[in-house]
Amino acid sequence: MSPRKVRLVADVVRGLDVAQADAQLAFLPKAAARPVRKLVASAVANATHNFGLNPANLYVVQVRVDQGPTLKRFRARAFGRAATIRKRSSHVAVVLGERVPTAAADIRKPKNAAHVVPAPTMVADRATALREGSSAEHDAADAGNAAAASRRGDVGGKGATGSRKGFLRTFMNRRTGTK
Repeated sequence: MSPRKVRLVADVVRGLDVAQADAQLAFLPKAAARPVRKLVASAVANATHNFGLNPANLYVVQVRVDQGPTLKRFRARAFGRAATIRKRSSHVAVVLGERVPTAAADIRKPKNAAHVVPAPTMVADRATALREGSSAEHDAADAGNAAAASRRGDVGGKGATGSRKGFLRTFMNRRTGTK
């Protein structure tokens, strides 16, 4: 179903405890409530089975609804025409958190601990690290690119010929035969 319709349901459960979210979704008169309820239940089952967390301590931190692929169909109309029908789909991601953090000793290791990928660092942190940490590398690369551009004759972004004429002026001069 379309992301707009699923987002209406996602906004209802965001920030609620898992039990409250389940109760809300059970009686919500929207078609998207059933799949979202199943998704929250699956996330709770993963948290309890894989990490040994207490379901009474969990709440919905984030529900993200993104647009999925759209299937294009057609409907016959009058005079032999066809109108498109877009069958939209959604990608829904649920993130659960704990109200009271469990001690590290209480959490079980997942069964497939070798396959667990560590959480990535924040994108802003990576951008800051790139900006601050490796500026010398970027300066060296920029100097190399400038040297290569001068060998090509491409100084100051004037094109491969190094002329100062713009595209339109060059185009018009070509038509008249002068350069």
